Amino acid sequence: MQARVSDPLVFASLAEAHHSFKTWLTTHAYELWWMHGADHVRGGFHERLHLDATPTDEPRRARLNPRQAFAYSHATELGWTGPAHRAFEHGLDFFVSHYKRADGFYRTKVAPDGTPLDNNIELYDQAFALLGFASAYGLCSEERWRTEAYALHHRLQKHFRRAGGGFEESIPARLPLSSNSHMHLLEAALAWLALDADARWLTLATQIVELAENRWMTSPTGLISEQFDAAWEPLRLQGWIIEPGHQFEWGSLLLHFASHQREGGLTTAALRLIEFSESFGVDPERRVVMNSCFADGQPKDIEARLWPQTERIKASCMAAEVTGDSLYASRALEATQTLMGYFETPVRGLWRDRMSAEGAFIEEPAPASSFYHIVGAALALERLAQATLPQGTLKEGS
Repeated sequence: MQARVSDPLVFASLAEAHHSFKTWLTTHAYELWWMHGADHVRGGFHERLHLDATPTDEPRRARLNPRQAFAYSHATELGWTGPAHRAFEHGLDFFVSHYKRADGFYRTKVAPDGTPLDNNIELYDQAFALLGFASAYGLCSEERWRTEAYALHHRLQKHFRRAGGGFEESIPARLPLSSNSHMHLLEAALAWLALDADARWLTLATQIVELAENRWMTSPTGLISEQFDAAWEPLRLQGWIIEPGHQFEWGSLLLHFASHQREGGLTTAALRLIEFSESFGVDPERRVVMNSCFADGQPKDIEARLWPQTERIKASCMAAEVTGDSLYASRALEATQTLMGYFETPVRGLWRDRMSAEGAFIEEPAPASSFYHIVGAALALERLAQATLPQGTLKEGS
C-alpha cells in the first residue's frame, strides 16, 4: 500500500459536505420519493417526477424498481427513519410480479399498470435484477431473494455466456457488445460476494475483470471503450469515444475487486482510468464531469448529467481509501459540492438531470433511476468517513 498523505482541512471540509449531503438525503429525498415517487395505487415506482413532484405516468424500464430497491435498502443505514423495508419490497415485489417472464428472465419495459410493453431480454436489465436481489437479501436475509439470484445466475451462464469471453448483450444475440452491461454485472457480483460465500459470485466477478484486463485495457491508453464487435475489438466508427463517468465507475469497481483479491497491478490500472477522467473528463470551468470525450482527451459532449458526478465521488473515495492520498479526498469534496448543485430544485428532494454546455440546468422531470447513483455516492462518503480518524488520517488496514 502506498504511503498515506493526510490533510486535516480537506477531511474536515469533506465531513461537512458529507453531512449536508446526508441531511438532504434523509430529510428530503427518501421521504419525497416514497410519498410521491412510489405508485401507491398500482405498485412499483414512477419512472420520473416533474419538478412539482407529480409523476409523468410513462412506461417503466426494468432497471427502475431494482435501483429503487437498492436505494431504500440502504436508507436506514444512512439515517432515514421512514419505512425503508416496506419501500424496497414495494419496488421488488412489483418487479418480480410484472417483469419476470415465463422463462425466468426479466423483460425490458412495462406500462404503469404492469402490462408488458417490451418483452426483450437485455443483459443490462438482468444485472440490475441481481443487484436488486442482493440489496433485499443484504437487508432482510430472506432466502427467496437468494433463490431468485441463483436461478438468474444459472440462466445467464447457460444462455448468455460467450465462447469468446464475456456475455451476449441480449437474447437473441446482437451487436455491438457493451462494456456497460458487464460493468453492472460486475457490480452485482461484488454485491453478492459481500453477502454470500457461494463461489459463483467470485467466479462471475473474475470472468468480467479478466475480460477487462486482458482484452479491453490492453491498448496504450489502458481505457475501457463503450462498444465492441464480436471479437471484442473497440468500435471506432466516429472516433474512439470514452465516457468519463464510466471510467470512474469502472475504476471504483476494479479497486473494490483488487482490494478483495489483493491485486496490485489491477489497482494501478484502475487508478489510471480515474486519472484519465480527472484530466480530460472534468470541465475546467464548470468543474463538472462531462458526458463524453475522445480517447485523446478532446471533448465530445460537454453537457453534464448528474450520474457522472456521483461516480466521481465513488471513485475518489475508493482511491482515497486505497492510497491514503488526500488528493483523492479533495476531489471527492469538489465532486460532492458540485453534486449538491443538482439538488437545488423547487421541491426539495428532487434533482436536476442535465447541465447544459453553458452551465444552466435543463428544465425536465427528475428520473427516479438516478437515486441509485446518488445513494451509491452517499455510501462511498460514509465508508470513507468511517475509515478515517478525526484528524483526517486513514485507519491502518482500511
